[in-house]
Amino acid sequence: LLTSGGVEALELVAKSFLDRGDDVIVEAPTYLGAIMAFRSYETKLTAVALDDGGLDVDALDRELAAGLRPKLLYTIPDHQNPAGVTLSAERRHALVALAQRYGFLVVEDVAYRELGFDGEALPSLWSLAPDAVVQIGTTSKTFFPGVRLGWAAGPAEIVSQLVVAKQNTDQCAGALGQKLFEAYARSGAMDEQLVRSRSLYARRCGRMLAALERTMPAGVKWTTPRGGFFTWVTFPDDLDTVDLTRRAAAAGVAVVPGAPFFPDGRGGSSLRVCFSKVDDELIDVGIERLAALVAERGT
Repeated sequence: LLTSGGVEALELVAKSFLDRGDDVIVEAPTYLGAIMAFRSYETKLTAVALDDGGLDVDALDRELAAGLRPKLLYTIPDHQNPAGVTLSAERRHALVALAQRYGFLVVEDVAYRELGFDGEALPSLWSLAPDAVVQIGTTSKTFFPGVRLGWAAGPAEIVSQLVVAKQNTDQCAGALGQKLFEAYARSGAMDEQLVRSRSLYARRCGRMLAALERTMPAGVKWTTPRGGFFTWVTFPDDLDTVDLTRRAAAAGVAVVPGAPFFPDGRGGSSLRVCFSKVDDELIDVGIERLAALVAERGT
């Protein structure tokens, strides 16, 4: 099913399958748009932690064994937003096995899948369990956002419900955007652009990680992305990143505080930092200013 961006695909899934009081599992942290979409249907959100290997599937298993029965689980397995981590191959197999055993739907968001720095990708969850996974995606990160073109792929009986739900929204994704994307992809320009994009983002990510290593005081940690747009920076628990974000903005540095990426109030000492759009030389300047603000707190 072609959709008007990945956000609409997510909204259609929620509209078609979720009722008030249903349990939904998300990653902690996760994409703010997913939290908003699920909350709009008055669901109960449970956040399961991430680590460097992506979603902690063992922790999920414990939640399920204790009696949690979600209707669906939402995950960004590749270069996650906001944490920048990627779900390991072993955990991918374990996750879909849990979905099949307990009967919940996995919603796999692949917005950043094509932006791995080395051009390689682990098997998608949809490829591992097409009976238990709906994959949603977007061209916004690879083509350009204004086209508003995305998709949902999954079991025929589920996609048919999404088609019905779409009839009550915008009926169809914009034909002009579809033709633009088709022409761009068929010409080979998309493949060429992806090579350039991966190289650009890899270089900027490396520069940001080096700046963090060089400037941040002891006790600050961050993720090491292998693709995508973001790294996730975690400070000591007593640092308020809402206040830090405000002071950073006054210094000309844009970051996003961590709390909005959690449904349960966590994340007060974390930040999402984006390296994709900033010119290379400004990355050093921005991280140096941010580190100086963090250091001021300790003086």
